[in-house]
Amino acid sequence: MKKVCVFIIYVCAFLAQGFAQDNSDSLKSQADSAYVKEDYLGAAELYEQILATEGEAAEIYYNLGNSYYKAEKMAHAILNYERALLLDPGNADIRFNLELARSKTVDKESEISQVFFVIWFKAVTNLMNEAGWAKVAIIAFLILLGGIAAYIFSKTLLIRKVGFIVAACMLAVCVLANVFASVQKSKMQHRVNAVVMSASLTVRSTPNESGTELFVLHEGRRVSIKDDTMKEWKEIQLEDGNAGWVPVSAIEII
Repeated sequence: MKKVCVFIIYVCAFLAQGFAQDNSDSLKSQADSAYVKEDYLGAAELYEQILATEGEAAEIYYNLGNSYYKAEKMAHAILNYERALLLDPGNADIRFNLELARSKTVDKESEISQVFFVIWFKAVTNLMNEAGWAKVAIIAFLILLGGIAAYIFSKTLLIRKVGFIVAACMLAVCVLANVFASVQKSKMQHRVNAVVMSASLTVRSTPNESGTELFVLHEGRRVSIKDDTMKEWKEIQLEDGNAGWVPVSAIEII
């Protein structure tokens, strides 16, 4: 009797999973169809439903960003392109569309000069997400073990030399891949960037409406969260160092 109950539970779980998958596929088809029919806000609503039920996915965020871009809602488009890029940092299409959407906003980000090493490190880190770098680290580690085995057990000098060089190179790749994976994991866990959603936002010197007006930002502008300790207000900072306080309702965390 117990075995029959367990079997029934497994069957029900399998059917429920299949139903959820079919429902997700149906919503995706409906959203894609709405987009093709140029019902961009309708498509956006359906993509939002998929994210709410299925969780984050770079493809859905990208499609959602495209829908908002077509509907000329640039702040929402930028927000979702940013979220898609966070999940899939090596995707050139997402990055291109993000820059295209940014070009249609009022505020432009300031170019901050950086040393070559920092630029290189960021560029390489963004080639893949955490999972991609983790796979590279595992593959490099396995090859490393093969190189060590060749160096230790081979009686041929040439093979031992090749094994040593391969092991040394794979050790470096394994370490770097783990570092890059750690950086990408930190970006996912500690989301410190946000997008301004208000058409016009006054940044103040203190966390209240009576604070001195410092400068004005417009929708679509990306900012960093400097102080996240208050519930109703956040201290934000721009890449040039300018900082101030804004209402939580005026920004959306990436």
